[in-house]
Amino acid sequence: MRILVVGSGGVGDAVARIAARRDFFEVMVVADMDLARAERTVEAARAGRARGAAPAGEPDVDRFVAATVDASDAAAVTALARRYAITHVLNAVDPRFVLPVFEGALAAGADYLDMAMSLSRPDPEQPYARTGVKLGDEQFGQAQQWEDAGRLALVGMGVEPGLSDVFARYATDHLFSTVDELGTRDGADLVVLDDDGNPVFAPSFSIWTTIEECLNPPVIWEADRGWYTVPPFTEPEVFVFPEGIGPVECVHVEHEEVLLMPRWLDARKVTFKYGLGEEFIGVLRTLHTLGLDRTSPVRVRSADPDHPGPVAVSPRDVVAAVLPDPAMLGPRMKGKTCAGLLVTGTGPDGAAREVYLYHVVDNAWSMAEYGAQCVVWQTAVNPVVALELLATGVWSGSGVLGPEAFDAVPFLELLRAPEPAGFGSPWGMEEREPRG
Repeated sequence: MRILVVGSGGVGDAVARIAARRDFFEVMVVADMDLARAERTVEAARAGRARGAAPAGEPDVDRFVAATVDASDAAAVTALARRYAITHVLNAVDPRFVLPVFEGALAAGADYLDMAMSLSRPDPEQPYARTGVKLGDEQFGQAQQWEDAGRLALVGMGVEPGLSDVFARYATDHLFSTVDELGTRDGADLVVLDDDGNPVFAPSFSIWTTIEECLNPPVIWEADRGWYTVPPFTEPEVFVFPEGIGPVECVHVEHEEVLLMPRWLDARKVTFKYGLGEEFIGVLRTLHTLGLDRTSPVRVRSADPDHPGPVAVSPRDVVAAVLPDPAMLGPRMKGKTCAGLLVTGTGPDGAAREVYLYHVVDNAWSMAEYGAQCVVWQTAVNPVVALELLATGVWSGSGVLGPEAFDAVPFLELLRAPEPAGFGSPWGMEEREPRG
């Protein structure tokens, strides 16, 4: 297997650090618009391999390669993939660039994985009642081309979407006879501290993507209604997360699980709720009120005396530029992040059942082990597990498929097994009292 990772930001960097301890691939090319950033990732991966848990021998001088690429240019992705005889392209850039990387991989004759799908566009007339272009629609619209080419596009293979979808397949196969609801619930007790140890506002994931997810109309799926939308921050609920995280208020958010799970799994309802917290919701509402969530450029007067004319800038890009890089927050973060799926329905014995399947990562652990903050590490580990299953032939397929299309057991076993056999990252399951 020869892998091209497009993007060496927080998640792409963590992918290389995690993969460095594994032996299933021949080469990993880490590509970014900023070559220096890709080179830093390659350096970190080689160093991690030399001290990692897997048998290493000599450090990987040749297995990791840094390169430059423009993720908005499908032809550039194709050219780079062909240059290195790439078999699998892993998209680790934000969703704006999904389609050019997706299409560039197919043109190169490579398989493809991503952790976020092509962007949605709300219904222009009733955005809070019915769907417009849904997340992933543009990728699923090209499914026949991928199938005809005998190539696989494994979409939504991060943590959420990704691991939550694997949990859904596991639950429907092994834990339930009928499913009332597949409800992804994501929360954390993370805080970011300033130099004096005081909490500060600094999102632990891409603010560009977070704004997109949280301010777009959330999607819900019901068997007798199909997909429909509701206003942002609808139906708040306090969800108690495991391993000491505790209660966090969660609200509906637009997310890929709701668009993926019903395509393969039988459930009466599919939802996604995210534990944002009161402060974060307030910031997002303010950004929306001020128009700072917009992606279309506005013209502003330049502050540069050498270039005094107006310049066009995207308000959302400005917000992203003034906030700290999430990849650099690890040393200032403390706490845990939890991704999981609450499943309600009827167990194999015919009794009502409610189970929460979850995966918790402590920031102190991920920083000490990999030098990556916990949110990006938790996102990055899942496509690496999937790549290993594809490399060994345990998973295989063609077309545009979600994680639900594959047997969940090998994935969950490999994720949990101690190193060097597995990735040493346990997941858990809680039986909860069924709600009336």
